[in-house]
Amino acid sequence: MNTSEVYIYPLRLTLWNPLPCECSLRKYYSTHGRRNRLIITLKMRPKSMGRRGRNSGGPMFGGGMRPPMQWRGPTFVPHIPFDYVMCENAFKRVKPQAEDTELMEMLIKKNQDLTPSATEQAAVLNIVTKVSSVLDNLTVAPPAGFDVGIEEVRQVGSHKKGTMMAGKPEADLVVVLKTLPTTEAIAMLGNKVVETIKESKEILEMIPTPSGCDIKGSEATVRILIATISSNMSKLDANLHLSAKVMSRSFAAIRHARWFEENASHSTIKVLIRILKYLQSRFEGLQALNPWIIDLLSHYAVMHNPQRTALTIPVAFRRSLSLLASGFFLPRSAGIIDPCEGPNTRVHTSLSLEQQDHLCYTAQTLLRILSHNGHMKILGFEGDPSIATTMSVWDGVVVTPSEKAYEPPVEPKEGDEEQDNQGGKLEEGQEEKMEVQQQ
Repeated sequence: MNTSEVYIYPLRLTLWNPLPCECSLRKYYSTHGRRNRLIITLKMRPKSMGRRGRNSGGPMFGGGMRPPMQWRGPTFVPHIPFDYVMCENAFKRVKPQAEDTELMEMLIKKNQDLTPSATEQAAVLNIVTKVSSVLDNLTVAPPAGFDVGIEEVRQVGSHKKGTMMAGKPEADLVVVLKTLPTTEAIAMLGNKVVETIKESKEILEMIPTPSGCDIKGSEATVRILIATISSNMSKLDANLHLSAKVMSRSFAAIRHARWFEENASHSTIKVLIRILKYLQSRFEGLQALNPWIIDLLSHYAVMHNPQRTALTIPVAFRRSLSLLASGFFLPRSAGIIDPCEGPNTRVHTSLSLEQQDHLCYTAQTLLRILSHNGHMKILGFEGDPSIATTMSVWDGVVVTPSEKAYEPPVEPKEGDEEQDNQGGKLEEGQEEKMEVQQQ
């Protein structure tokens, strides 16, 4: 028989021996140190002998043998906040739901106020058509001396999605370059677009931005977002080229526009997006909501229900505030999985803990005000945004704003640490004196 000895220093040992062998354990204390050593003596039998005299030959992990155990980390179990729409069958109504006729009218009116006028839409469409035409010509047949290679041009943003806001006549284009995105190349591209359009006697201005450049006209603006082909990403120099993080956001904008066109073209979703964008700009606690989170939240509030049918705008509006108030975007919440990223990426993880807390307690206050028919002040027809931060009275009912639950950790200063250490020493001395007195 073969005998092998294994020295293991940890005192706690879980022994699992799937092999046909005899195992004897001897434990003794070492006289040369404080550690305890555990000797495991394994006496191996030949395969032909088998276990207990039986033939146990066979393929690896096949003859009644188990594969070695692999340690797995703790499983993430997301918390699913309460959503009445998803569990309506479990909570039967005592009486039929009242019709929110007044809320419906106010929401439609607010959407009309937020929708760009025909003049704004025509101005944006005009400049987008001209800039896109110039970029297409530069892609197909670049002129002599123009060293900026263009791979493709994609329209993204609110103008592409049909959710543009009144007073913001802006459109976005993503230009994917074949060449490296240097500052000089981006400036050359923007100036070339401006020079070509100026031939039609239209006054334009090129303004450099961290993500590319803006082509600003008298009535509308086109934001050009720069990206480059994947083979150039490893060649980027932070001192010479556009940031890789900025260009990754440009590629994400392309994916967002494609997903929205395929999944969120319903008119109710677009109405809710405009209203939530207005609330985001009106109330400070909702400013952490970015356009992509608003798009996904609006789609979820309208379309995600057992019947898979579009809810009405009043129900979807109440539901969106209810989801935020119930902790939909808090840590360990199920939230909304980003359809354009990995299956484990939730959109609210891009927010800080403080921003997530602000969203939750602001939505809680607004939801309580909405339940007391305070939609006129929420939508901005009356009053000011202070209703989310100050106490208010509605038909004799006092609504107190929710308080924040998250406190950012305070880093101790060097002086504080020294005082703590001194205090610890004094406490130890006091304990020693007390022990002496007791003795």
